[in-house]
Amino acid sequence: MLFDIAAELQAFADGCAEQIYTVLGCHRANVNGTDGYVFRVWAPHANAVSVVGDFNFWNEEDLPMQNIGWGVWEAFSVYAKEGGAYKFCVTQPSGRRVHKTDPFARRCMPLPDKSGVIWETDGFHWHDGAYRARQEKQGTLERPVNIYEAHAGSWKRHEDGSLYNFEELAKELVPYLKDMGYTHVELMPIMEHPFDGSWGYQVTGYYAPTFRYGTPQQFMRFVDTCHRAGIGVILDWVPAHFPKDEHGLYEFDGTCQYELSDPMMNEHPDWTTRIFDFGKGEVKSFLVSNAVYWLKEYHVDGIRVDAVASMLYLDYNRKQYRPNRYGGKENLEAIEFLKTVNRAAFRASPAAMMIAEESTAFPMITKPDYDGGLGFLYKWNMGWMNDVLDYMKLDPLWRKGSHNALTFAMTYAYSENFILPLSHDEVVHGKKSLVDKMPGDYDMKFQNLRTLYGFMFGHPGKKLNFMGGEFAQFIEWNYKQELDWLLLGYDRHRQMHDYVRALNALYLATPALWQNDLDWEGFSWLQADDRDNSVVAFRRTDRKGKTMIVICNFCPVAHAVYRMGVPKAGWYIPVLSSDDLRFGGTGMELAPVHAEKKPWGDCAYSADFRIPPLSAVYYTIKRTNPNKS
Repeated sequence: MLFDIAAELQAFADGCAEQIYTVLGCHRANVNGTDGYVFRVWAPHANAVSVVGDFNFWNEEDLPMQNIGWGVWEAFSVYAKEGGAYKFCVTQPSGRRVHKTDPFARRCMPLPDKSGVIWETDGFHWHDGAYRARQEKQGTLERPVNIYEAHAGSWKRHEDGSLYNFEELAKELVPYLKDMGYTHVELMPIMEHPFDGSWGYQVTGYYAPTFRYGTPQQFMRFVDTCHRAGIGVILDWVPAHFPKDEHGLYEFDGTCQYELSDPMMNEHPDWTTRIFDFGKGEVKSFLVSNAVYWLKEYHVDGIRVDAVASMLYLDYNRKQYRPNRYGGKENLEAIEFLKTVNRAAFRASPAAMMIAEESTAFPMITKPDYDGGLGFLYKWNMGWMNDVLDYMKLDPLWRKGSHNALTFAMTYAYSENFILPLSHDEVVHGKKSLVDKMPGDYDMKFQNLRTLYGFMFGHPGKKLNFMGGEFAQFIEWNYKQELDWLLLGYDRHRQMHDYVRALNALYLATPALWQNDLDWEGFSWLQADDRDNSVVAFRRTDRKGKTMIVICNFCPVAHAVYRMGVPKAGWYIPVLSSDDLRFGGTGMELAPVHAEKKPWGDCAYSADFRIPPLSAVYYTIKRTNPNKS
């Protein structure tokens, strides 16, 4: 057996193993004609390791493991059965014995039990072959991407407050996503975690879907159901840090095994969590294999890597730090790790959406590694989000002084492949919900939010909205309870819901809004400098030259006549207005507008538009008078 796995364990030690989960952990095996389970764990500095479980009455002496080299321990049991609970009893260099959860456990017991579960994930019958082939052929860069960010435990719950399992969630969430016009769902971390209040961002079981929502196979059915409906699945993933719960990765063999050993650098000061040692081959293999595991074994479409900025910089939120070998503040080992994990992800799934949640100006996040980049496919545009939300919080009277917050993002819009996020981070910790951030009275808050959404969906970049925002939930998100679905019984919330559905549908049906997201061929300003009226206007163009005009008014003042340059001759037909009565607006009547050959700014043509107060209006262009036809 040693000879059979030698190459895999050497690759593990070298940091180039991409599927080490097939070797380490617990696996069904046949040894000398006898069926059972083999256990393997990496614990290089342990004095001894044994397997304890319900199959041997948790006897620490019953199933000792043998060190087979590379710091890996191994044992075989004919008594272990699928569904049984187990841990590793690790004797640390100090002589202290600690029960540890298997880092490669495919499933974990419900808390407060911290055991792994003997569980196989092979044999599931997938039905998503056509979907996956189509995704691999088409990709997403030139396709619409409209992501619904969700927390599986608080989207909806049973009447008694208990959680949906993954299958129950799929039955309600997938039809909802289709009806509303979303292309992807992004789940906040569903890996095993010990504390509900971390929302899954402090992981102890990187290879186990959390017990809270059911079995691994139930999560597979969730993904399969999404794919059969044409919905992609993106997972939040946390390789930046891990918690100090004793049963987890924390000082696993009694030393800083998975984490950095330097006490100045091995903890995040804000989160009091441990930082992975990205320069250690085994740690790199552990994490790279984990990303590959979710892509290959669970068929997920993408991975959004959390807290990338904290990985890139050695001085991240620190008063003192240890510089790199060149005296700089960049974390060279983490940078190389991110390049490695992205390469491995695309080998495992060529259509994978590798997404960086990165909040600094670190260059070339989404450029290929062979071109000097980190190799992600997308980056969250945190700058756009912060600028626009800060602008929207202002009373419209004062917005003219911050007009550049609306336009600045276009100075760097094509430096990366961006996703525009309005994420969960913006509706917690006293930041207020999106609708409650908006200034003004009750009705004006809804007008502002509709305008924000209209501006967002016209702006270059893929889209992401957190659950509840689509019907303007008023309270901040609370992971302990389901969304306030009862609000749909109130006019303004139902109208917001209808508006977002209509906006999503227009986005999906209009290639001009997504086909040229990556270059200036798809965008040009028509009105960028009217700070006095807080009006912006721009055009979006697809590969065939078809154009959509977007006019946004961020002031509660209507314009009966607003002269503006337009790109070509013809009739400009309003197709969607946030001010429509059915969406809760004032219902200002909008008619087709004819372009005249009168130069205006950089345009050879211009036209007089009616602009509703606090609104976003979309126009298509036709060459003939629509009234005659």
